Amino acid sequence: MYGNLLVFKVSASSPDRKLFLICLNPCYTSVYVLMCFLNPFKIHTRHFITVFLLQDQDKEYVGFATLPNQVHRKTVKKGFTFTLIVAGESGLGKSTLINSLFLTDLYKDRKVPNAEERINQTVDIVKHTISIEEKGIKLRLSIIDTPGFGDAVNNTESWKQIEDYIDQQFEQYFRDESGLNRRNIQDNRVHCCLYFISPFGHGLRPLDVECMKALHEKVNIVPILAKADSLTQAEVFRKKMKIREDIKHFGINVYQFPECDSDEDEDFKKQDQILKDSIPFAVIGSNVQVESKGRKFRGRIYPWGVVEVENPAHSDFLLLRNMLVRTHMQDLKDVTRETHYENYRAHQNLCQKKI
Repeated sequence: MYGNLLVFKVSASSPDRKLFLICLNPCYTSVYVLMCFLNPFKIHTRHFITVFLLQDQDKEYVGFATLPNQVHRKTVKKGFTFTLIVAGESGLGKSTLINSLFLTDLYKDRKVPNAEERINQTVDIVKHTISIEEKGIKLRLSIIDTPGFGDAVNNTESWKQIEDYIDQQFEQYFRDESGLNRRNIQDNRVHCCLYFISPFGHGLRPLDVECMKALHEKVNIVPILAKADSLTQAEVFRKKMKIREDIKHFGINVYQFPECDSDEDEDFKKQDQILKDSIPFAVIGSNVQVESKGRKFRGRIYPWGVVEVENPAHSDFLLLRNMLVRTHMQDLKDVTRETHYENYRAHQNLCQKKI
């Protein structure tokens, strides 16, 4: 039963080529007997016969309760888009983590520069776009990589390329939105920035502070404490506390999880609080399947033991993936549209009025 639609799956092999269907109306106040005459030839396959229930006696039913189903069908048919940018110095496992998050290999043809090439290397913007389908749901995922960020001797304004790219996507969307053909606007706005923080420093470096302050009004920043397997649990806890203190001290606006509604159940509120307390996410990435004690899993083998990527006791990888994909992807897009893009749009309109 789907709303007021009842689907019968029947075998049409009866000798009299007739099928009697008995169904109840939604209010269960009367019974309708429907006769269906099938084609006069032998049928070996199953047929789907759809019967619309009569609503004459249900005077209170209007039909707008099916609106969510209509929106769902239309949205699924259109598909979803999500754009993610990763920033942080080389060697922090950005590529590995992205591959681990989305179970794909975006960097098959990547060339790693040597030390001499890195000295004069400038920040590049490299876009990878893949289409992912899961249970009939299609997602066009765009990953924006920033090789060269933080690798030069002089990193003054090395974040400028990232900032300009985000503004360019806003500008392109603004132009498309103001144009004549608005039906097929492609949304390339950046919805989230995973900012990787080195585990070997003491909190945020000056480059981290300046970059995050330059971007925090334009994109949702999610701070990542990289290579958590190089730290003990006590060190992870202390570094998280220090990074959170630095973020508050320097007035950096990272992505804020929405508050739970009052009618949410306690388990959901507990999970939401765990997410909030996990910032910055201490993560481990690995694309290698290892085996230990008869189990296969993605992880890393060290002389002192085995690290599991998806073990909550070892890292926040599962929390990050669930947040990005299962629970807060739409909210990241909503904040981008309603806050960051609207700020850019208001600024552009103000500039046009002055001209």
